[in-house]
Amino acid sequence: MEVTVEHLGAVQFEIKARQHSIACDQPPENGGHDEGMTPPELLLASLGSCAGFYAAQYLRKHKLATEGTRVRVTADKVKDPARMENFRIDIDVPIELSDRHRAGVEESVHHCLIHNTLEHPPRIAIEIKDSVKSAV
Repeated sequence: MEVTVEHLGAVQFEIKARQHSIACDQPPENGGHDEGMTPPELLLASLGSCAGFYAAQYLRKHKLATEGTRVRVTADKVKDPARMENFRIDIDVPIELSDRHRAGVEESVHHCLIHNTLEHPPRIAIEIKDSVKSAV
């Protein structure tokens, strides 16, 4: 998997994956133009859309209604070090679920790639490359 992120100026970035592109920006109080989600919002969006995908897959597999399924993800911003903590995923389904199906939806969301990545933090390597070659 790969995405590329290109700085467009100020605090705006263009994020590309395959043939898709989205904007990342900051609200005006952070020096931005509010033309895209912030990086923390993108993380919440990633977790929410992944959870929603798995919830809908479960509902579809059991021939239950999926249209109108909504996912809300929240987290707290904390310091030392700056990070997000206390993630909460709320899933609203368009039907009344039995206890068995409610547990099934929850179990399915535990298979979400993003959920599992956050539960088991990955190693992250950083490499800085100079794109300008100096003349000899």
